[in-house]
Amino acid sequence: MNQNEQLIEEFYAAFAAGNAKTMASCYHEDVVFEDPVFGKLKGQDAIDMWHMLIERSRGNLKIEFSDVKADNQSGSAKWVATYLFSKTNREVINRISARFEFEDGLIRKHTDDFDLWKWSQQALGLSGFLLGWTGFMQRKIKQQAIASLRKYQAAKA
Repeated sequence: MNQNEQLIEEFYAAFAAGNAKTMASCYHEDVVFEDPVFGKLKGQDAIDMWHMLIERSRGNLKIEFSDVKADNQSGSAKWVATYLFSKTNREVINRISARFEFEDGLIRKHTDDFDLWKWSQQALGLSGFLLGWTGFMQRKIKQQAIASLRKYQAAKA
């Protein structure tokens, strides 16, 4: 296992243990994170997102990861998050493909890809099933996620 594969493993092991501080230590200070729910987050916003998600899970978050691969520049992994979506208390099993780019021995870019419509069906129920595929609903999900992050950041400031 090379250094970047170890870094990815450390990141997900910390996530599984609910340790956002260690997750943050794997990120470059100028990290760029992107996924279908939050869109693009940079630097402290990405770190705060992980802190928020772990805190809100209240220990009810299961993280499993596999297929960790990396070379000197880039890497990938697959991971599954199982949790209760806080707004609806519905169980979500989200299957995610992650891509990474490295700089200075840290994760510089982290992109998570998953089916937002499948996520919305699990998290939101019927409304997610009926509307989760639409641009309107997907924009609303992103707006609510960013608003939730900003509220979290304001409360901890």
